[in-house]
Amino acid sequence: MSIHVKVNDRKTHMMEQTEGRSDVTYNFTGRRVLVTGASRGIGRALAMAFGRSGADLVLTARNAESLDDTATQLAKLGCDVDCLSVDQRDVGQIQERLAGLPRVDVLINNAGVEEVRASLDVDEPLWDKIVGTNLKGAFFVAQAVAAKMVENGGGAIVNLASLTSYVGVPTAVPYGASKTGILGITRALAAEWAPKGIRVNAIAPGYFKTDLTGVFYEDPAWVEAMTAKVPLGRLGRLDDLEGAAMFLASSAADYVTGQCIVIDGGFLAQI
Repeated sequence: MSIHVKVNDRKTHMMEQTEGRSDVTYNFTGRRVLVTGASRGIGRALAMAFGRSGADLVLTARNAESLDDTATQLAKLGCDVDCLSVDQRDVGQIQERLAGLPRVDVLINNAGVEEVRASLDVDEPLWDKIVGTNLKGAFFVAQAVAAKMVENGGGAIVNLASLTSYVGVPTAVPYGASKTGILGITRALAAEWAPKGIRVNAIAPGYFKTDLTGVFYEDPAWVEAMTAKVPLGRLGRLDDLEGAAMFLASSAADYVTGQCIVIDGGFLAQI
């Protein structure tokens, strides 16, 4: 299922900041950016950031209707927006639905799931759900999009890693395994696809409040304890992710591939 939204009168939305940072000046006019898991959280924030910087967007989620609000806001900015229903665990669906895209210049490989559970209680369905979505799905999305990029002379892929790509977090073993795997595929694909003109990098967010992590923020003691571990003295805001993602997707990073930028306020630096 797909939905297309087109507004012919593109506004000067690079100057009309309605949310997020006002000093991000990357120009993606004329470029087509695919953002997976764009209905909420980090995916929605990055889709809006690229839209404000002039890009046209392809948005995916398991349910295309869940993208309506994001698509509407982007359309108000004058963006050309396509919304696709894509289940990250269904490789056949990924291949079928992304094959019809005419062009993708940038992939923000963001879609992911998590469920906190003690390791002794992790069962196969939970493992398959998390690793299948976060790692297997991310690889096959990248593969499908890379085929399009090769046809058009190259592109940039930004995968979503995590602090759990670097450190062990109790009750998050399947998630940590999937995000450690994201670093592996980022480096391997960067090395393999560089001759094809495709750069592959990643960003690793620290502690950010999203629908995925919101339950933790309901505990003031947890917020206080985690904030105390961050040298910059606060937890992340979604707009803290915009600059790094757009840098890696832009021509400013033409000689950068196989890297991961950790965006954590210094959390890992002091361990």
